[in-house]
Amino acid sequence: MRPDLATPAQHHHGSHRHLAVGLEPAVPGRVDALVVPTVRHPRWLAHAGALAGALGCPVVTLHSGRWSVLPTAGTVMPAGTRYLAIEIGDVEHLNLPRFETTRLLEGTLFQRRTDLAPKRNLGLLLARLMGWRRIMFLDDDIEVTRPEEIRRAASLLDLFDAVGMRIGGFPDNSVVCHAHREAGGRQDTFVGGGALAVETRRDPSFFPNIYNEDWFYLLDDKALRRPALAGEVRQRPYNPYDRPSRARDQELGDVLAEGIYWLLDEDRPKDWQAAADADHWREFLGKRRAFIEDVLARVRGGALKPGADRRAMEESLKGALGRLLRIEPEFCVAYVKAWAKDRDTWRRHLAGARKGLHDPRQAVRWLTRSGAKSLEYSCRL
Repeated sequence: MRPDLATPAQHHHGSHRHLAVGLEPAVPGRVDALVVPTVRHPRWLAHAGALAGALGCPVVTLHSGRWSVLPTAGTVMPAGTRYLAIEIGDVEHLNLPRFETTRLLEGTLFQRRTDLAPKRNLGLLLARLMGWRRIMFLDDDIEVTRPEEIRRAASLLDLFDAVGMRIGGFPDNSVVCHAHREAGGRQDTFVGGGALAVETRRDPSFFPNIYNEDWFYLLDDKALRRPALAGEVRQRPYNPYDRPSRARDQELGDVLAEGIYWLLDEDRPKDWQAAADADHWREFLGKRRAFIEDVLARVRGGALKPGADRRAMEESLKGALGRLLRIEPEFCVAYVKAWAKDRDTWRRHLAGARKGLHDPRQAVRWLTRSGAKSLEYSCRL
């Protein structure tokens, strides 16, 4: 194990940054569309609209929730910005495969009740329908100070399937890793879906409906589809400890992703799926428990950063630990097998999609299952 990646107890890798290739290309590239999943008030989309206008590409906003009001989306877009705003509605009506990874979690403590992953997959499907080869996923709470940063990241898609941007400002981590950092631990960030450029046709992948869905997107059947890192964006701050349920909901995805990337960090397996057997998960679950207990002890008894809410951090960590104790090694093995099946299913699904429609009205009709009501949308393309 690389000692610079471990805590003294060697039960956590504080960085996976070495798995990505850091580059700063001088020549800007083309971006075909920005894709912004959103649940916030449309005013949060003004920045993405201005960015799309500067890049000369359309912005696709995918709406759900009580605050993300579709009719208002167009009013925040700068004059001349091309946009397509879509109300997602019931994800069961979307023209997406019924993934085995989703079925495996249904009716369990681990069921994921957000629609971020379906929105990202819908963005990939829309790109295939519209003939967009290079899209940039951008969360609605991400700020880009210079459009050229996006263009430079996109230029690397000639060589890489995915290019992440470094997240400045507030760190992009799970609740447990936030607490680890605030309690004095070394904690980096990695490539994430909040600002991720992807090549949509080469070796297509998908986002499973689980926390760290972006880390799963980067996986190949046997290895990591080595991503690049270029440029920098800023994450607007939020409170990761506002409710213990956040840490509980993240724990299964954090365990699975960190457990797989542990293998990739050590560069042991030529086939990470074969290495991720029950023995690996049994050992890793023990490491994860030791890690959270260590962070919890430091939060309870150590010095924290100014302004830290010790009690809220403790409650979140206890929530994560309680959920961790419900995860079995065999369940982790079953999830990895389901993910492998889903990746093949997604390839077939994209292969059967109609390509090069260019008309957003036709494309939107393709985004729902046969017999389902067409999605509501507004556009200026």
